[in-house]
Amino acid sequence: MSELEMLGDDLDENYERFLAEAESTGCVWGLEGPEGWALCQSNVNEELEVLPLWSQPEFAQVHCVDDWQDYKVVPISMEELLEDWLVGLHEDVTLVGPNWNAEMEGDEVEPLDLLEEFEDEE
Repeated sequence: MSELEMLGDDLDENYERFLAEAESTGCVWGLEGPEGWALCQSNVNEELEVLPLWSQPEFAQVHCVDDWQDYKVVPISMEELLEDWLVGLHEDVTLVGPNWNAEMEGDEVEPLDLLEEFEDEE
């Protein structure tokens, strides 16, 4: 592992880090596999799915095990995320899991709320 500090147990800090790093690097990272993008069941509402996204490829790579061992870390540009993905996820009633830690713990965010957060940052 590089000198990059991994995500910890402070979920709010992980979320803030997601916003800051995504803004500075211009992209986020998801996991794509043979069946499409990695989704998991919400911890808050079992009827909803969550698309986990990370602000660094190393954070995503940690999760390429078990059910996701055949998945690859794939970048998504901020432009694509803001213009296409978040609206599409909202229409699909899918939440976003920004910077979930190695235990798959983290915030579950409504896509349009995340869109608003990024627009407020600009």
